[in-house]
Amino acid sequence: MLSGSHSVRPARGGQGEAVARAVRNTSTRTPTRAGYPTSIPEHDHGCAAAAPRLLKFHAPEIVFGVDSLVEAAHAAMRHGALRPMLVTDPGLIEAGWSDEMTGHLEEQGVDVVVWSSVTPNPKDHEIADGFQTYAEHGCDVLVAVGGGSVIDAAKGVAILAANGGDILDYEGVDKAQVPIPPLVVVPSTSGTGADVSQFCIVTDTTRNTKITILGRALVPDITVIDPRLLTTMPDWLNAATGLDALTHGVEAFVSLGHNQLTDHHALRAVQMVTDNLVHTMERPAEMTARALMAQAALEAGLAFTNAILGAAHAMSHQVGGLLDLPHGVINGVLLPHVVRFNAEADPGPYATIATCLGVSDPRAPATEAALALADRIERLAGEVGVPRGLAALGVRHEDLPRLAKTALQDACMSTNPRTADEAQMLALFRAAM
Repeated sequence: MLSGSHSVRPARGGQGEAVARAVRNTSTRTPTRAGYPTSIPEHDHGCAAAAPRLLKFHAPEIVFGVDSLVEAAHAAMRHGALRPMLVTDPGLIEAGWSDEMTGHLEEQGVDVVVWSSVTPNPKDHEIADGFQTYAEHGCDVLVAVGGGSVIDAAKGVAILAANGGDILDYEGVDKAQVPIPPLVVVPSTSGTGADVSQFCIVTDTTRNTKITILGRALVPDITVIDPRLLTTMPDWLNAATGLDALTHGVEAFVSLGHNQLTDHHALRAVQMVTDNLVHTMERPAEMTARALMAQAALEAGLAFTNAILGAAHAMSHQVGGLLDLPHGVINGVLLPHVVRFNAEADPGPYATIATCLGVSDPRAPATEAALALADRIERLAGEVGVPRGLAALGVRHEDLPRLAKTALQDACMSTNPRTADEAQMLALFRAAM
């Protein structure tokens, strides 16, 4: 176990003050016919009750359902598209989704500009190139069809289209002051949450790290979720994005910025991923499980964009920036260790998750339940093929001091339920090796 003090501090990152709430113990969950809880207990982080606070919940217009892709074209037209720019990647082109989207747009009588020079973990120079394409062709509405990297790249292009400059200038909270062009997104993976979030993650290729751009203006105008698109994901991407959604749900539920509007979505997402991810790996074309994973990704995204995240993401951003690795795979390695670390200070919220998943007896001590949850996450990651440690991903022991230092500077640490200093963060990285 890692040692250190615990303190509760105000949430930052534009989420307002983290207000404590009374602990409400629960020994059972109330299942719905689908097996997911309808009543989520409020939880705190060791604080006494305080006055209620004003809550805001950011979300785009959402269209959800099989064969809904055409709705993205209708949405673009409602936002005045004359020359939309379709942002996608080579994999989506090969799978045929880019052509289908282009066809739907052209049926509306508009000229479509396709930009597909996006790689996983979008780079600063790629976003600059995308903006150049947008400007040279006089584009207006942005339509993103792809995973988190594609959607983040589209957000980056949108920031530059409205505000100019270099994308790295916008690191931090609400740095982009001018409203971005209309943004319609269609996620092709089940986990990143970029389609509903106020986050944009970009790789700084000079420093070999990821920067976080955060602002309510980055929430897309409309997200269209068609579970058909999930069936063409390769297994590694299915596993990675599913574990990303799981991490979003867990971190949002325990975040200092959580509230009763985010808790429900977070907990439902955790359960849906746990119940369905392996099934989608074994039967990739089965639409019922795909739709549930699409819903899990959506609800996890709604939770974390409003509650923000924690140490697992702060750490994962650094590893991903250094080695250009799949974000969700890194999360799958790190999350169990972060659960154990945070639970030393406050196991209660993790015990609630463990009880709802049925991995712990409701009468068990909270610490025992939290550790059972960490073990369950570790087993799930192993079942979908994620390595047990960072070393297997290529992280070297000599990288750890730098990773620990930069992780503490990540915006996601502001809402982690336990504070950490550089020595503790270094120990946490070492535990994950």
